[in-house]
Amino acid sequence: MTTLADLFPPLGLTLTAGPLVMRGVSDEILPELCDLAERGIHDAGQMPFYFPWTEAPKEQLARNTAAYHWRSRAEFSTEQWGLHLAVFHEGKLVGIQGFETSHYLVTRTGETGSWLGQEFQGKGIGTLMRRAVCALAFDHLEAEEVTSGAFLDNPSSLAVSRKVGYQPNGLRRLKRRDGELALNQSLLLTRDTFVRGDHQLSVDGLAAFRTFIGLDSAE
Repeated sequence: MTTLADLFPPLGLTLTAGPLVMRGVSDEILPELCDLAERGIHDAGQMPFYFPWTEAPKEQLARNTAAYHWRSRAEFSTEQWGLHLAVFHEGKLVGIQGFETSHYLVTRTGETGSWLGQEFQGKGIGTLMRRAVCALAFDHLEAEEVTSGAFLDNPSSLAVSRKVGYQPNGLRRLKRRDGELALNQSLLLTRDTFVRGDHQLSVDGLAAFRTFIGLDSAE
């Protein structure tokens, strides 16, 4: 019988690194993920994201979160795709790790982005999940570089990037919220600067995912 992972291989992808398990965001995971987002990601008044999606009214935030993941599946193509992985730490759902790219077969680069439920921050989990997705990119998806970015008033994200080995790659002046200018630090990670940490990454469902994004030919 055909499964959802057969139809959409990112749902069959599972990454394991020490206490961390990351897997595709299925509809079974979505309700708990939406609840996690509703419980809070950052303090009121702060905004770590390019698009201020967490400012949606609470009654809309869960629906918007689910719709985002449904839309990402529907719009996934070899020309432009986003891999969004639900992150479990010691069995608990704690957040999302993403890898977004365009024209990957040519550029061999993508941008990492993530969020953690506020109750799970400050425990080193952000570093573990970033290292895991970067190891996936470099070791299993033939990436040449990985980019990221963080606003200057988001020191925790910048600290994670330093631990993983990203290097500063210029500042951008961005509109963050209506009428608000914010400086964003662009970051660049290469194979040579990548700091891997102590946990070896294992990947299940890789062959189907590589074929799905065009790295390998279907047999």
